[in-house]
Amino acid sequence: MQITEPTAGAPCWVELATADPDAAKVYYREVFGWRVETDPRPEAGGYTMLSLGGAPVAALTPLYAPGRPTAWTVSFGTRDADASAAAATKAGGTLLMEPMDVFDLGRFAVLADPAGAVFALWQARSFAGAAVFGAPGSLGWVELATPDPEGARTFYPRVFGWTVNTGDAYTQWGVEGADFGGMSLLDDRYPGDMPANWMPYFAVADVDATAARAAEAGGTLLVPAMDVPDGPRVAMIRDPQGGVFGIHRASAEG
Repeated sequence: MQITEPTAGAPCWVELATADPDAAKVYYREVFGWRVETDPRPEAGGYTMLSLGGAPVAALTPLYAPGRPTAWTVSFGTRDADASAAAATKAGGTLLMEPMDVFDLGRFAVLADPAGAVFALWQARSFAGAAVFGAPGSLGWVELATPDPEGARTFYPRVFGWTVNTGDAYTQWGVEGADFGGMSLLDDRYPGDMPANWMPYFAVADVDATAARAAEAGGTLLVPAMDVPDGPRVAMIRDPQGGVFGIHRASAEG
């Protein structure tokens, strides 16, 4: 990930909505060594910050809506959540949660793209988002799996102004050429029950060791550790409650 700090249009935060927050706290602490700190205020609804060496890197929450599956959500930074939400709906997206304020931290909204992939918007105030990117234990990449790549290439640049780097086999997203994520076709390589989605990849020092630790802690290896042609070593994991995430080898630059 070439983005090194929260940037308008780029992923700035990820959070897991989970059916079992207490079990998830234990699981992700074992896998990544994250420190967990739950906001004690009743109005915070059990929001739990996940940090690495004192730096916030992600969060987890209970499931706030009945029937919602355990899943990670990627938030993209914006200077104006209301304007970005309006742009997304105009481009064919669906507004799932109206823009709203979160204490004095910022303003957010939740949407789905035309193929159904869910994402969030974050307009920062006192909280900018993740404090570190690309270092082991932090967000290093995000990837859209979709049945409609052509539609995504139209939708997201229209909403966020992303640059699109389309290679022979893989499309990469960027902000002014600084790539932060990519896109793959949602096909039979993925579990049959997986909808269109945005998935976070966390950077790690050792993909094989982290994947083994994730499996030993109760997770399922959906894609065992493998080398991507002209790319890093990666793996895809489903946590014990069903949340899917990826890991990749951190670059030498961190």
